[in-house]
Amino acid sequence: MPMLIEHIDAIARQKKRDVLYLEFHSPVSDNSDDEDCVDTFDWDWRTLPVRQHIIDWLAAQSIGWQCCGTFANVGQMGGYRGQIYIDVPFDKNLPVFQSLQAFLELPDGSMRYPEADFCYCPLEQAMKNAAHDEPGYWERWAEDF
Repeated sequence: MPMLIEHIDAIARQKKRDVLYLEFHSPVSDNSDDEDCVDTFDWDWRTLPVRQHIIDWLAAQSIGWQCCGTFANVGQMGGYRGQIYIDVPFDKNLPVFQSLQAFLELPDGSMRYPEADFCYCPLEQAMKNAAHDEPGYWERWAEDF
């Protein structure tokens, strides 16, 4: 079933605040000798157990989330790779943020789940794409793509 997936910067502008999201990638093999190993596109985010584990935890904590795209870039079009926006304000003083951070990160700040990256999109950065919200912007863009 097709669905509309909003870019994370559009979500930040709608919320009028900084936003948090997760990006997922394939696990890198421990026996890889290539330090510059780049994540390949031949994995399916739907089968990544850690993604479902995180979604289940968010649901158990009554934390809202939705699928989202990366920061919009008119110079390229990428496919959806399982990213999710997490409806928790970026405020280190909020208990819900502290709980989320403790679940996703180890005490040293590294990720508890290597296949996930805990990301932050500041509203100030998102506002650089405010023109994308104008009626017809993406339709006009698609005509010239």
